[in-house]
Amino acid sequence: MVRSTLKAYLWPQRHGALLRQLVRREIDSRFRQNLMGGLWLVITPLAMLMVLTVVFRHIMGVRWPGLGHEEAHLAFALRLYAGLAVFQFFADGVNRAPNLVLAQPQLVKKVVFPLELLSWVNVGSALVGLGVSGVLLLGGMWWAEGHIPWSAISLPLVWLPLVPLLLGLGWLLSGMGTYVRDVGQILGPVMSALMFLTPIFFPIEALPANLRGWMAFNPLAEPITQTRRVLIDGLWPDWSAWGLHLLVSCVVALLGALWFERVRKGFADVI
Repeated sequence: MVRSTLKAYLWPQRHGALLRQLVRREIDSRFRQNLMGGLWLVITPLAMLMVLTVVFRHIMGVRWPGLGHEEAHLAFALRLYAGLAVFQFFADGVNRAPNLVLAQPQLVKKVVFPLELLSWVNVGSALVGLGVSGVLLLGGMWWAEGHIPWSAISLPLVWLPLVPLLLGLGWLLSGMGTYVRDVGQILGPVMSALMFLTPIFFPIEALPANLRGWMAFNPLAEPITQTRRVLIDGLWPDWSAWGLHLLVSCVVALLGALWFERVRKGFADVI
């Protein structure tokens, strides 16, 4: 019984058509009635990148370790954006997670619906933005260096552990957020703090040796470091670190699924 339940959560193959339809509807609803439509998927990250580059590079005079003062601004921006793309994907999914069930009361009360799909829809729509960011990163590398390293083909693998991680957090947070409405409010300052505690604006190597170990507890540190490694440094992933991160992410997904399955029975009573 438990095995079949977990399979429905972690591998929703029999709901594939429904899942694709829901993801398309979610993306469409986010940009419906906007004059520029899906172009905001490109404009938003580029605008944020420009602002951050101006602030950190020109106003605050931040220099990336290993880059000279005369190094092209695009090289600095690419390192920033490699971290920002991963963080935005994570933040997009996490910030919406507490309201996944609350926003669909009709599915809870009136329809026999596989509620576990809501976390998949959340991740699927966030993956679209991450895919756009990946294309922009590849285009930036080509513009800056005139070529893209072969190691860049491993970028989807580098990002793969983020999927079970965000799925698990989606189930955990949506289950909690349905009962405790304050969860969404708490996540705002938490994600803001995480942005500056994550190696987006600096490499892990820039930290003092006694602080680097703490980055192991940051779920975004490894994929951001690996993104820069395969895309900018032209190196293949550190497979041992990647495997450990994937394992931990799968454990988070498993725990999230078990939690959601346990608490979902009371959703109709609190919505």
